[in-house]
Amino acid sequence: MELECIKKSLEEGDVVDGMPSRLLEPLILNGLRVDLIEPGRVVCSMKIPPRLLVLNARNSLHRGATATLVDVAGAAAIPSAGYSSSSGVSVEINVSYFDAVYVHEEIEIDARVLRVGKAVAVVSVEFRKKKTGKVFAQGRHTKYLAITSKM
Repeated sequence: MELECIKKSLEEGDVVDGMPSRLLEPLILNGLRVDLIEPGRVVCSMKIPPRLLVLNARNSLHRGATATLVDVAGAAAIPSAGYSSSSGVSVEINVSYFDAVYVHEEIEIDARVLRVGKAVAVVSVEFRKKKTGKVFAQGRHTKYLAITSKM
């Protein structure tokens, strides 16, 4: 997949018959900007909108939104490394949370391909506060890749 196609998919989303092809991703990804895309790496940034906050005493970024960003950014990094964009399915997604992020804070999301094998790809996704560079979350995305038949 061309790098420009990956950028367009992340920033604009996929549309089928005028409707988003997925429900959750447009909610999370609206406002996401691709700052850098190179083979095996995708760096994005966004300002945290109020719709992504957990409504509790802290009013911080919802942990589920962070996990969704690990999924989407991790999946985008795989074709940027030159592998098939018709990727398979997520096998494992894990996220470690180190600090909270609040509304209107600018964040950076750095997804890097660690390894792509015959059937599985592994991507590391690091979340930083743009103002301080402090890492507030670290994710890992393992994805099963669709194997093409040789018949």
